[in-house]
Amino acid sequence: MKLLRVGPAGAERPALLDEDGTLRDLSALVTDIDGALLGDAPALSRIRAAVGARILPALDPAGLRTGPPLARIGKIVGVGLNYRRLAAETRSVVPAEPVLFLKAADTVTGPDDPVLLPPGSEKTDWEIELGVVIAHRARRLETDEDALAAVGGYVLAHDVSEREFQFTRGGAWVKGKNYETFTPLGPWLVTPDELRDPQDLRLRLWVNGDLKQDDSTADQIFPVAEVIRYVSAFMTLYPGDVILTGTPAGVAMSRPDPKPYLRAGDVVELEGTGLGRQRQELKDA
Repeated sequence: MKLLRVGPAGAERPALLDEDGTLRDLSALVTDIDGALLGDAPALSRIRAAVGARILPALDPAGLRTGPPLARIGKIVGVGLNYRRLAAETRSVVPAEPVLFLKAADTVTGPDDPVLLPPGSEKTDWEIELGVVIAHRARRLETDEDALAAVGGYVLAHDVSEREFQFTRGGAWVKGKNYETFTPLGPWLVTPDELRDPQDLRLRLWVNGDLKQDDSTADQIFPVAEVIRYVSAFMTLYPGDVILTGTPAGVAMSRPDPKPYLRAGDVVELEGTGLGRQRQELKDA
């Protein structure tokens, strides 16, 4: 299933995109889409039954904002340097273990909402990523099967990053990762039954129509299941937590000088296999 949340910011309602591409209202069945719903098998079965019975009312998408597809996000765990070609492109040593950082849930916006440039920013960069949404409590997982069983869905993510803040202002990466609007998610959350192999997804990103990133999750150094297991050894994952699994080669940081960092007026577009498409205009905060 492709689950969405649509409507004004802070007042989104649950929806579903059916096989025909029709937007359907889920408000009569569930109050929202969150980690609790993704871990509730009977509730998901009722939604599937309603889809099969064709009883869900249609929504007119014209002029209707698409919000982030997940409410009440707990924590966002990011993975750095998780693609082989990116490591080669940046002349970085391939990490022996996943590099982790945290993003705040209040950085999340809808897939087509504006992205704000921090005051004084000169090095805001793009990063397309596969996001994993947790549906079941995960603590010290031992097998890949256990890790994937904890997944409630997958989502397209844009891990916007301010590189000067991230690398030259001292301390941890969080300074460059947590400005407001720095984590667009969506347009939808796709359940695992519809996206069976997270290691066979094409991810592409354009800036002003110019293709910048084009790669497959097959290039990941640490596959999705291994990332989930690894994270669960250091922190307990709860329903509604999100893991961003890293970005492929092609970011601005790795390009020759003068590096083409984002500026106000730029338009970034992203798409992933089965994950939909995003479009954001960059604006000064």
